[in-house]
Amino acid sequence: MSVQERKERERADRERLIVATARELAEQQGWDAVTTRRLAERIEYSQPVLYSHFRGKREIIGAVALQGATEMAVALRAAAPAADHPRARVGALARAYLDFAARNPAVYDAMFQLDGGLAFAEEDTPEPLKEGFAALLDNLGDVAGDGVHPGLFTEVFWAALHGLATLTRAGRLPPGDAERRTELLVDRLAVL
Repeated sequence: MSVQERKERERADRERLIVATARELAEQQGWDAVTTRRLAERIEYSQPVLYSHFRGKREIIGAVALQGATEMAVALRAAAPAADHPRARVGALARAYLDFAARNPAVYDAMFQLDGGLAFAEEDTPEPLKEGFAALLDNLGDVAGDGVHPGLFTEVFWAALHGLATLTRAGRLPPGDAERRTELLVDRLAVL
């Protein structure tokens, strides 16, 4: 391995460490606890080293969001084939989405609540975000209904899931009815 290759590998390792540490700290103490000074202390590098990878917290949030989008897409794609009927597939997607949001609240916030400097629904949207949306779209197109654009249906379905995830986490919805809400969403939105 050349010196240049080793330096590139070490740089990539440091970047992964920064993102993993930011994610861990955010999941434990919230995003307000994630500062460049705390990250530098935790990873045992100076702040200038951290700034050589990310210009600031916003870019770190963006990196966590991209990582989360990739993980969510994997979870959604894994949930769909397990269902043998379109209604069951839509329910499995909804549960996988809501489960991901509940298990990864700081990552979910980075993806959809915080400013990570990422473009959504634009030409320059990063691939992991496009893949996260595609994981829903690819599995919902055949349940949108006649005359309904699959992309538009997917946006409405995603918005409903996001609303459920956000309101549940904020304690605005009674926790005992979570499964009934998911079933109602599937029954009312998916034309089968």
